[in-house]
Amino acid sequence: MASKHEQIIQHIISLDIGHKISVRQIAKELHVSDGTAYRAIKDAENQGLVSTIERVGTIRIERKKKENFERLTFAEVINIVEGQVLGGRKGLHKTLNKFVIGAMQLDAMMRYTEADSLLIVGNRIKAHELAIKEGAAVLITGGFDTEDYIKRLADERQLPIISTSYDTFTVAAMINRAIYDQLIKKEIVVVGDIFTPFDSSFYLHSKDTVQDWYRLNNNSTHTRFPVVDNKKRVIGMVTSKDVIGVDEQTIIDKVMSRNPKIVQAKTSLASVAHMMVWEGIEVMPVADETNHLKGIISRQDVLKALQQIQRQPQIGETIDDIVSRSIIEDEHKKDVYLTTVAPQMTNQLGTLSNGVFTALITEASRRMLLQYKKGDLVVAENLTVYFIKPVQIDSTLHIQPKLLEIGRVYAKIDVEVYDEQKLVGKGLLMAQLINR
Repeated sequence: MASKHEQIIQHIISLDIGHKISVRQIAKELHVSDGTAYRAIKDAENQGLVSTIERVGTIRIERKKKENFERLTFAEVINIVEGQVLGGRKGLHKTLNKFVIGAMQLDAMMRYTEADSLLIVGNRIKAHELAIKEGAAVLITGGFDTEDYIKRLADERQLPIISTSYDTFTVAAMINRAIYDQLIKKEIVVVGDIFTPFDSSFYLHSKDTVQDWYRLNNNSTHTRFPVVDNKKRVIGMVTSKDVIGVDEQTIIDKVMSRNPKIVQAKTSLASVAHMMVWEGIEVMPVADETNHLKGIISRQDVLKALQQIQRQPQIGETIDDIVSRSIIEDEHKKDVYLTTVAPQMTNQLGTLSNGVFTALITEASRRMLLQYKKGDLVVAENLTVYFIKPVQIDSTLHIQPKLLEIGRVYAKIDVEVYDEQKLVGKGLLMAQLINR
């Protein structure tokens, strides 16, 4: 039987898009405590099932697919611009396809304003009315209000009218920034993007025997399998070490390891790669919040995803992307990498920021390991950085990593950074390796 938390999530999923929900209402309908209802609603918000808006409440929204991350719902726009709803509340779950800045003559403005768009405009009542009639929502800047008949029209058409105290330029910049941030999130690979789903996974029941382990081993080439109870909850793992020399009729429950490491669909690729390398794990179970098996993730899945990430350009750029793109190999010296300090890499004083300096050291070390085919650096377990001199904007840096020691799953690297032959910083890095 599903837990109360699961029942609430399933109930929320079953609600119509745009439906308004509350803690008290969920608690009453499903006979749970307010605390249980609150926690489930917060989890639903994290999963992108609902959105909570100040002075409006929590509404059911359409969960985004990764390919639609660049689109925002009107509910999200309200939270971004710290706005308030003047009318058309029932349309807050709708998605906007584009936004139009109303800084032109009315007839020109209307040529660009179409259904499912958002008109960002100041105190121009006629523009508010015409936009709603065209099927567009309206975001009024400067803290202005609108006429009551337009609010009634918005309610009738279920198209939100939102008011914000920010000016038009600031609002457009805030929405652009939010879309850009979502694009970066879109590119972050999580377990849910790459794992093998339940229907295609190999697993054992606690009442199965060691003989069943050998059967799965022959069919899958894996040596490690999750063990589930009669409700498909993960209760253990069984590996080749557990079954060697054991009678084939022995029940799996007697030989399995209990309390295994489990990942969830929302766990990042970086986290699962770290666990698999550090613990030497070949396969991990993927489960939901209540420990029900959803599938498995293998080392091969992780490696394939890591390789694809390195081949694909990011749509939304992080600082690490900028750093990675800025580093080139020195044509004249082996294991020396060059970069020029760009404005994005500096702090408010115009000198190289500490975080970027760390990223430069890590990226140069990763490239050196790839050159020697020693594997790919996954996570810096330990990193000691020494800043000797500040580095000015537009400086050309020479980064020189040197391999001190290497084992099967770790490497120790010493890195020196020079600016015009002067030592400006050093780093000592202890990193995990993942073999290709």
